[in-house]
Amino acid sequence: MSVTALSIDALLPALGVIGEEIGTVTAADNQLLVTMIFVGLGIGPLVFGPLSDATGRKPSVYLGFIIFIIASIICINADSLQVMIIGRILQGVGLSAPRTICIAIIRDLFDGDYMARIMSFVTVVFLLIPIVAPAMGKFVLNHYDWKGIFYVQIIISILVAGWFWLRQKETIHPENKIPFSLDRITKGFVETLRQKETMGYTLISGFVVGSFLVYLSASQQIFEVQYNMADQFPYIFAGLAIAIGAAIILNATFVIRFGMQKMVTYSLYGFFAVSLLYVILFYNNAHPPIAVLLGFFAVQFFCIGFLFGNVRALAMQPLGHIAGIAAAVTGFISTLMAVPISTFIGRFVEHSTLPLFMGFSACSFIAICVLLYIKKATRHISEAPI
Repeated sequence: MSVTALSIDALLPALGVIGEEIGTVTAADNQLLVTMIFVGLGIGPLVFGPLSDATGRKPSVYLGFIIFIIASIICINADSLQVMIIGRILQGVGLSAPRTICIAIIRDLFDGDYMARIMSFVTVVFLLIPIVAPAMGKFVLNHYDWKGIFYVQIIISILVAGWFWLRQKETIHPENKIPFSLDRITKGFVETLRQKETMGYTLISGFVVGSFLVYLSASQQIFEVQYNMADQFPYIFAGLAIAIGAAIILNATFVIRFGMQKMVTYSLYGFFAVSLLYVILFYNNAHPPIAVLLGFFAVQFFCIGFLFGNVRALAMQPLGHIAGIAAAVTGFISTLMAVPISTFIGRFVEHSTLPLFMGFSACSFIAICVLLYIKKATRHISEAPI
C-alpha cells in the first residue's frame, strides 16, 4: 500500500514543472495529475477483487505491479496532458491490486475490532510515506528531473513486489476460492450493495477521502503559490502527515478499548466542528497566518487519522466470506465518489483556502447524516422481534 502513497505524494513538488513541460493551461489542471490516479484506483478493484477470490491474493498483486510499471513508462514518455492522464489512470489501475487485496488479506485473517487494529498498522505505513515522499521527490527533481521520480517509483515497486513474494503467504484457502464467473461476481456485487451497514460506511469513506483528496491535489498550489513557501513545502507536508500517523497509532489502542463505531462517531463530529470553526473565523480572510492554517490542518488530519481504517473495517465487517469482491465494490464506490468531489472543490481553491474548509464542512456534515441513518437502521434491526 505504501507504493500507492509514494506514487501520489512524491510527484507533488514537481506538478508545476511537469505542467509546464506537458502544456497544462491552468494551475488547476495540474491537480488532475493527482486526482486521475484515483480514477484508476476506483476502477481496478472491480477486476482485481473478484480475480483474487478466484486465483488467490498473490497473483493479482503481481499483475497489478506489472501494470503499474508499464503505466509509469507511459508517464515518463508523456508529451501532453492527455497522455499523462492516461498513464496516471493506468498507474491507479495497477496500484488498485495491492491496495484492495491488502484489505482482503486482512479480512481473511481477522475480524471485529482486531481487524480495525491491524488495518491501523497497515494504514500507518501508508501514511508515513507522505512524511518522506515529497522531500524525496524534490531531491530527485533538483538533482535529475521529474522523470526520475517515476524511475524511482518503478525501482521501489519491484523491490516491494519481491519482498511481498518472499514474506507474504497466500491467505485464501483453496476451498474458499470463488470461480471467476460473471454470474458469481454479479451475486457478490448485489450482496455487497444490499448490506446497509457496508454501503453506509462506504459512502462515509467516499466523503472523507474526497475532502482529503482536495488537500492532496491542491497542497502544492496552496503552499508554493498562495503562501510562496516552495522550499518549505516538503517539510510542511511531512509535518501534517505526522498528525495523521499519530492518530492512527493511537487508534490501534483506542479501537480495542472503545470500539470502531465510537471512534468513527467522535472523529466525524470533530472533523465537522473544526472545519466549520475555520469557515466562521476566516470567511473574509483569504490567507490567514500560516501557523494558524497549519494548526487547523493538523487538528483536521488528526481526526481523519481515526477515520480511514475504522470506516473501511466497518464496511468490510459483514462480508468476510466474499472479502475480495466486497473490497472491490466498496473501494470502487468510495474512490469514484472522491474524485468528482475533489475535482469540483479543487477548482475553487486557486486563490484561497476557504473553499477547502467549506468542502471539509459539507462532506463531514453529510457523512454525519449517513452515520446517524446507519445507527438508526441497525437499532431497528436489533430491536425487531425474532
